[in-house]
Order: sequence, then structure tokens, then C-alpha cells
Amino acid sequence: HGLPIEHQVLKELGDKKKTLDTPAIRKLCREYAERFYTIQREEFQRLGILGDWQHPYLTMNPGYEATIIREFGKFVERGGVYKGLKPVLWCTADQTALAEAEVEYEDHTSPSIYVKFPLVTSPTVLSKTFPGISFPADIKLVSVVIWTTTPWTLPANQAVCLHGDIDYVFVQVGDEVLIVAEKLLESVTKACKLEGARVFGVKKGRDGFEGLETQRPLTTGLSPILLGDFVTLDQGTGCVHIAPGHGMEDYILVLEHNAKASPGERLEILAPVDNAGRFTDVVKEFAGQHVLKANPKIVEFLQANGRLLGHGSLNHSYPHCWRCKNPVIFRATEQWFVSMETNDLRKEALAEIERVRWIPAYGRDRINGMIQNRPDWCLSRQRVWGVPIPAFTCIGCRSVLADPTVIEHLATLMESKGADVWFEQSAAGLLPEGTTCSKCGGTAFEKERDILDVWFESGVSYAAVLKPRKWWPADLYLEGSDQHRGWFHSALLAGVVTDRRAPYKAVLTHGFVLDGQGKKMSKSAGNVVAPQDVIKQSGAEILRLWVSAQDYRDDLRISPEILTHLIEAYRKIRNTCRFLLSNLYDFDPEKDRIPYEQLPELDRWALHRLSELLPRVRKSYDDFEFHTIFHALNNFCSVDLSAVYLDILKDRLYTFRADSPLRRGSQTVLFEIVVAMTKLMAPVLSFTAEEIWRILATQQGRRLGVSSVHLSAFPEVPPQWQDAALAERWERLLKYRSQVQGVLEERRREKVIGSSLEAHVHLTMDAKTGMWIVNACRDLETLFIVSEVTQEHCSGAMTDFAISVTKSTYAKCERCWNYRKTVGQDASHPTLCDRCVEAVQ
Repeated sequence: HGLPIEHQVLKELGDKKKTLDTPAIRKLCREYAERFYTIQREEFQRLGILGDWQHPYLTMNPGYEATIIREFGKFVERGGVYKGLKPVLWCTADQTALAEAEVEYEDHTSPSIYVKFPLVTSPTVLSKTFPGISFPADIKLVSVVIWTTTPWTLPANQAVCLHGDIDYVFVQVGDEVLIVAEKLLESVTKACKLEGARVFGVKKGRDGFEGLETQRPLTTGLSPILLGDFVTLDQGTGCVHIAPGHGMEDYILVLEHNAKASPGERLEILAPVDNAGRFTDVVKEFAGQHVLKANPKIVEFLQANGRLLGHGSLNHSYPHCWRCKNPVIFRATEQWFVSMETNDLRKEALAEIERVRWIPAYGRDRINGMIQNRPDWCLSRQRVWGVPIPAFTCIGCRSVLADPTVIEHLATLMESKGADVWFEQSAAGLLPEGTTCSKCGGTAFEKERDILDVWFESGVSYAAVLKPRKWWPADLYLEGSDQHRGWFHSALLAGVVTDRRAPYKAVLTHGFVLDGQGKKMSKSAGNVVAPQDVIKQSGAEILRLWVSAQDYRDDLRISPEILTHLIEAYRKIRNTCRFLLSNLYDFDPEKDRIPYEQLPELDRWALHRLSELLPRVRKSYDDFEFHTIFHALNNFCSVDLSAVYLDILKDRLYTFRADSPLRRGSQTVLFEIVVAMTKLMAPVLSFTAEEIWRILATQQGRRLGVSSVHLSAFPEVPPQWQDAALAERWERLLKYRSQVQGVLEERRREKVIGSSLEAHVHLTMDAKTGMWIVNACRDLETLFIVSEVTQEHCSGAMTDFAISVTKSTYAKCERCWNYRKTVGQDASHPTLCDRCVEAVQ
């Protein structure tokens, strides 16, 4: 459901839409939605998103539509739903009311005008009204000056508002007196190019102004001066033009005035604008003109009639419809609302916000501010593609019938026939037999024409989707940061009304996608990176990796360069897993696994590093810190595995006898690592993880417990893997290794050696360090990946050790490529070392 689909259908129909009735248009909207939901489903599946794709929940399904009606019935039953004339955000292009969640603020240039509202009271009488102020004898006109950026609202003017505590000055300019706020006089004088302005008096707003009447600048009639606390000194004149049909503060002020006024003094809630944003015949001079396009002509009219004091333009943030992108207006119309104050809805919603986990934490403050300041929820929309508001109006007395019993009857009807039944049957056919008006006893009714806000539909998804499956409340709602005013917002209010709690335990929001320079993407700028193109060129896995590698709390950047970097990182992870798998082709964990206690220290060090990785990644998932998962896995593959463990291990894997305990021990660790890594990466690199899992299962016919990695549990850490003493020891050994590698690289550049296996490393150190190294590692050749290591201990203390590298004098074993003294000692294998001879026999 929703306006975008209806708008697109009407656009495709063109003039033909005038020949179709509402059921026909709804049928086309349904067909359009079905076509694109199928495309969307395929795109989600291509991205590797898990879901019950054969049974999606759609707001246009009869069952969902019935739930929407029932939840509305709960709103009615609890109280707070009302129909009334009130200014609401109105899109003149789509001709419908909008909620706060359906507008976005963009830069907009508006006229900035200063208009005179002449007081009808003569200067002589005003001297008595304002004791101590003497008006010059030659004064012909005394005017209150207002400032506005919406000249089109002046035909609806009903009053002028001042603040009781603000000081207002009386300023003589020629034969006129202007009244403005004292603190804004300088800016008004400059904007209106006033010359010879002279202040001759000052009074507070509460001292005599209230009740004075002014002449309206565009229409006949008088506008009284009222007092209001919302008047500020930020800009303007300190005097506010009041059009209650086009502004919420104006509307509230006039309601308060009317509540105390006699019938003859009450002001009208006037909005002389039609659905398309054109002036009605009430405004004869501008009838039929679009209000925003009429602004220049209104300014000309004011100028011609001597009411315009100053004129300019202002670039400011202005509400636009987030669907059609056109500027919106405030317009008083009859709409359905949910009161934020009845039953303490606002108070309860604010309390629920505190009970929800907000990720990032600033989301709490953002939605809190929105709930604190939002107006009553406007539920009605003047469209056809949606769920109708299940209410009727008595033809006899015009009272509204919105009864929970009737609403349940309608929900049952829609459960079997869908919401289309509302538009296909008469009111009599929809109402339960014998329904009468509670006010006049009438039996003739007409149906409500409006549909429910689609944010109400999505807001009650917990009732349609989660409750039947007993998944309520949701563990997490996840969407973009704009949904603090959208889905998160409507779901919170709906949940509080129907269940007295939020429908979610946690809410996660992410930023918007920008280009590599942090700029908004647009076709005109040529910086759009389309997801479909990324998938086509690099695969869905890269797109998934990009999402997980970003810190979603900020806006996310994407560019070919960023993707290239991620592709390289992905290849490192993939190639690491490929290496692990290629060395497990003959390993059966049920037969070949070596107990932990029998593993060499190097293998136990690798398991210790894995034991540190597992809880860190698990915590990152629990904390929704997805970008740290990518960096942790990438670092583990690049540093712990490729640069250290696997680098050292190659000799053992490639040259030892196939069933050697040392080789089987290494395979035991490789198997643990690849299984754990596959499970850790599965939520992100879903396709790669599944591919690895299937290879693991087919090698040696291994039994992995479940057919898919996505059905497996996260790996647990055996307590014995965590060995702090071993980790500390190996941290020191690897520091020595790094120093040796640095010298080896220098000798490589000097052409002393080719590969590190050609090297003879000689270490000079003090006796204490030497004994520690001997006890810590009895196979320094393997650790350094060289053919020979010798040590020399000096008598004195040394802060470090000296490293000397020369080329080995021994022959090269053609099988393991080590340079060893034993090469050629076995006559039957003259080119092999003793270790390789043992391996091949």
C-alpha cells in the first residue's frame, strides 16, 4: 500500500484515470505491487538474505488488512481517536494530508515581506490607551508591522499576536507610526530601508495592546491583537500574523481565544485553499491560482494598496513531500487524529523509549525529542490505495459512527474478502444488520472516504507478523536513521496504545550511502554506485562485505576504490580458507585428531589466538559492531595465520609423512580454525561460508552435524585452549622472529641469500637470554624458516641480541629445500636429507 504505487499507476494511466472508478484503480495498484514485490524478493535472495520468501507478509494481504482494522479498533476502544478541523501538512501535488514522517526539509527560497496592519483606533484615543505616550499631531496612520515568508496565508488572517513581556516601540516615519519589537527595530529599519525613523515611546505587549483591532491587508474585516508566548525575537518584527487555518500555533491560539470569547468575537478557522493548493472563490482577487505561484501577485497587491513596508527573499529550510519532492503547505481540513495527550500517550511513549536499547545511543535522544514535540497523529489520507478508515457518518445528524463492535465486524469481512470490499459495497452492505445512530436513531449512513496513514499499517506489523508467530516483542527493529520519524515512531505509538509497551526490545539505525568523497549520490553528478552493478561485477559477497566493514553509525561511503580495497581483503580471507582446505583433503577428525595435550607449542599458540578471536567476534555480533568483525577476521587471517602460523607450518604440512603425528596435529588445528572461521563469517560472507562448509562435508565424508553452516551454532572455546603463559612466551619469541626476518630481508636485498632457507642465522646473546630461548623453543630453524641456527653466549649482560646471517654451506635437499648436513648421507636417496628420507620410505 501507499502513495508511491498509486502515484505511479495514475501516471501510467494519464487521462484514462478519469474514466476509472476506485475499485478499478485499486486493482491496478495491486497488480503493480505484486509485480515489483516479486522483483524485490529476487533481489533480496540474490543478496543472500534469509527469509520465508514463499510466505512473505504484505500489507495488501487480506489477513494483514484485517489486522490493521482490528488495531485501529483498539485505538478507538482506548480513546483518543477523533475527527476534527485542524491545520495539517498538505501536499498539493498528491492532494493528501501528510504526517511529520512524510516530509523532509530542503533549502527553499521564499518571499520575505513586512506588512502594515493599521490600527482602527485613532491616535487621539491611542494616547489614552497608552498613558505617557503622546502621538505627534500630524500622524495619519498607526500600524502594527508583521513579517512573513508566506504571503499566500494573508487572505486567511484572523489576528495579530504580540508577546506580553516584549518591549514594543512606537516609531515615527514621516506621517506614520510603526509598532515593532524594540530589539528588532534595527533589523526592520535596515530591511525596509526606513529613513528618519524616530522612537517616541515604548510599551510592553501586555500594556494596552491586547484587544486593539487592525485592518486586514487583503480582505475586509478586522483582526484583533492577541497575546501569545510563542512570539520570539529571533527574526521578524515581534508581531506575528495569525492564520489559524495555516499554522498549528495560530490554530491553538485562536481556539484558546474562542473558548473565552463571546459568539460575536470568535475567530474563524479559515483555509480558503482547495485540495490542489488553489485559492477558492473566498479570495476573489486570486481565485484559482496556486498559492505559492500567487505570492508575487499578492506582494504587488500589497504594494499597490500601501500596505507593503519592505520586500526581499529568504533562503531557508522548508518542508517538502518526501515522495514527490514538492513544497508542502499547512492547510486546515477535516482529518482523523490520535491525541497525544489522551490516556497519556505522549508520557507513556517517552517512558517506553527509556526501556528500549537504542543503537547507536543517540537514537534515544532523537526519537525522544520527536515524541516530546510532535502534534497529534494525523491518521487519515485522501487516497485510495490503502486500508479504509472503518467509520461512518449518520446522514441524518452528521454524527460519526466508529464503534469497536462494528470495526470487528468489518475486520472479519475483510479477512475473507480483503479491503476492496469497502470500496465495492454500500454502507448498508458493510454495516451489521440493525445498526442505528446512537444520537438520532437514524439508519442511513455514508462511508468514510479516507484511508489510514500507511505508517499506521507498517506501525502495527508486530500485530500482523510477530504476535501470530509468538515472536512479540521483536528483539530488534533495523532501518535507516530517517525511520526515527517513520517506522520506529509509528510502531512505538501503536504499541503503546494497543499493548502499553514498545513492540521492540532494541532499535538499530544506520546512516545513508554517500560516494567516496562523502557527497550525496545523484545521476546528474555521475557518482552513483548501483548495488546491481556491484553484484554483477564483483558478486553479492563483496556488497555484503562492504556493508559489514562500514561503521554504520555514520553515513556510509562507497566508491570503486573502496570496493577494490575490500575485494583484496576478501581474497585474503578466501585464499586463507582455500589453503586450510587444501591441507585437510586427507584428514578425518574422527580418526586423525590429535589430543590437545599432545600438540606442539606452535599449534597450541594458534588455538590460543583462536580462543581470543571467538569471544571477541561473538561479542561484536551481540553488540552489533559488525565492522569490528571484518577487521578481526581480516587481521587473524593476515597476521596470525598467513604471516606466522601457516608460514611456519608449510614445511611440516608439505614434507612430513602423511600420518606423522606432527602433521596430524597441525591438521587438527587447521580443522578447528576453518570450522570456527566458517561459522564466524557466515552471517557476513554467507555464500563463501556455505561453500566452505560443503567442501568440508565432502572431504573424507565428514559428519559436521548439520547440512548448512547457517544451521550450526557459534563455536564454543574449550577452556584448555586459553593459555596465558604460553601466549606471553610466544609474544616474546615472535618479537625475536620479527627481528631475524628484518635482517634476512636485508641480506636478500644484498644478494647474500635468495630464500630464507638458504640462511644460516647466528645469534649472539647473554647466557640468560640464550637459556630462555633454548627452553622456550627447541626448533628455532622452524620458527625462523631457515636451515640452520647457531647461538653464542657472551659473559656480560646484553639488552638485545646480535643477529648474523650468512649463506648455508650445506647442500640443498631437493624435497624440502632445506640446506642440511645430512643431504646425501643415504646412498639410495642422494639428494634428500635424513628427515625426507624417513618421510619417503
